[in-house]
Amino acid sequence: MKKLVEKAHSEKMADVLGVQSTAISAMSNYLSSHGFVQLMPVMLSPITDPLCHSVREAEIEYEGQRLQLTKSMILHKQIAISSPHMDRIFIVSPNVRLERPECGSKGRYLIEFSQVDIEMKGAKKEEFMRLLEGMVVEVIREVKEKRGKELECLGRKLAVPPSHFPVYESKQWRDKLGEDFEAKLSARETSPFWIMDHAREFYDREDPMRPGYYHNYDLFYPEGFGEGLSGAERDWEYSVLERKIRERGQQPSQFGAYMQMAKEGLLKPSAGGGIGVERLVRYLCGLPHIGEVGPFAKVPGERFMA
Repeated sequence: MKKLVEKAHSEKMADVLGVQSTAISAMSNYLSSHGFVQLMPVMLSPITDPLCHSVREAEIEYEGQRLQLTKSMILHKQIAISSPHMDRIFIVSPNVRLERPECGSKGRYLIEFSQVDIEMKGAKKEEFMRLLEGMVVEVIREVKEKRGKELECLGRKLAVPPSHFPVYESKQWRDKLGEDFEAKLSARETSPFWIMDHAREFYDREDPMRPGYYHNYDLFYPEGFGEGLSGAERDWEYSVLERKIRERGQQPSQFGAYMQMAKEGLLKPSAGGGIGVERLVRYLCGLPHIGEVGPFAKVPGERFMA
């Protein structure tokens, strides 16, 4: 208990939360100024992101219904953006992912975290990537301008990156640097960068003319801070989604209203992604471990006091 109180009440924590406040405000203002409307988050649902890596399931029963804690709002974003009255949406969304205990030592994982989830109807990956580059640059500018004292106390020197970030293809750089190519690129880079084409979730759009090539992208931070955003263009046609779901050992019935909308032709093409708030703040503040980002951060494998 003493360590919890010391952490929560420390001057360092106040500095980190000041940076976080400015970063969230900057992202919200940036998106609003670019025509986005904000949705409230979904925290319980019969459907949620299946993810492409194993986590323990987090479910409750309510009045005879099995409800899952949200792992991400990807399916809900696609349902919402298919409205004829909305073209650009974002959500500051809490997520629960019960990661395996061994993830705790990696410095980047929490079992509960928030992300700014963004979706753009009819967009291609290039449009989304340009939007995110502008947003990240704006966040860094505002943090440097408004939180210079806090950054100085944290011993952090931030540089505003160029307006366009470097782009790397995953297969090419895996061949060059090995399976840990992402970590190696992150350690050597001095500005945020993109890594393209990852084989993962069924909703990431696969190129129909190039089977095995995916129109997706991850944003990485430099200086070894690793992945900060995962996103993609979306598949939306029922036959394509059904095939990919079954290829991944899942069943279309797991995804309820989402697949019913696809079957009725109501889903629309879009592109989007989710940028993790805590990972962004860790990078902005130059913190060694993501557990330092918040007073009640829950690191996989640890015991929690509050």
